[in-house]
Amino acid sequence: MKRFLPLLAAALFALAGCYTNPVTGRQSLVLVQPSQELALGAQSFQAIRQQEKVSTDAKMNERVKRVGERIAAAVGSEMPNAQWEFVVFDSPEVNAFALPGGKVGVYSGLLKLATTDDELAIVMGHEIGHVVARHGAERMSEQMVIDGLGALGDAYAQNHYSPQTVQLFETAYGGATTVGRVLPHSRANESEADHMGVVFAAQAGYDPRAAITFWKKMSELKTTKPGLLDKFLSTHPADAQRIADLQALMPQVVPIYEAKRKNT
Repeated sequence: MKRFLPLLAAALFALAGCYTNPVTGRQSLVLVQPSQELALGAQSFQAIRQQEKVSTDAKMNERVKRVGERIAAAVGSEMPNAQWEFVVFDSPEVNAFALPGGKVGVYSGLLKLATTDDELAIVMGHEIGHVVARHGAERMSEQMVIDGLGALGDAYAQNHYSPQTVQLFETAYGGATTVGRVLPHSRANESEADHMGVVFAAQAGYDPRAAITFWKKMSELKTTKPGLLDKFLSTHPADAQRIADLQALMPQVVPIYEAKRKNT
């Protein structure tokens, strides 16, 4: 069977077409329909809200909503049918996530580290970048090919999604309910989300250079308080190469930010 997988993948790519990233232009095989992503995103977000403690801190919630709405405006038509929702979870963890449909969660521990709105915009832009790029759907599709498309058939055949399909979705997207079974994003996915995140932040009027300061903070915290970063760093490694790659993007994105500031 393994020797036929490349042929199967090629056939599926031709049949299903490909998804083209609106920011980077990269093409990828995606077998999951956007409507499926939206439904699974809403289902998963509801489960997370039931399991995690939602913060009642008015200032934190207002800050996340304010920054999030500006990022959402920058994303615009790249996330059609999104029903944006921004929630702060009361936890010391330095963590954040985004799900299809515009469902965004930020942990209070991250807000204490991202001391400026520019840094917060970098994190939220990065997480939303993963969703716009459909990285989770891409990973689901890869697993579906390996599993013989069983999960995809299940999703189409039922009016609701089976636990197996939901688990595959949560594992692919790395939501808060997937502790212990989250698949790390590939280096390529991480770099792409970094690229998209600084573009979205700049388009929203936030200084993309904050990406450098934020990831330097993350790198330092990794050595001093690694326990607070376990979940986030399991899927988002902080290292010198990442910072160097972000620095290389600055000549492209800083002018976007400066132009936005002049026009506002």
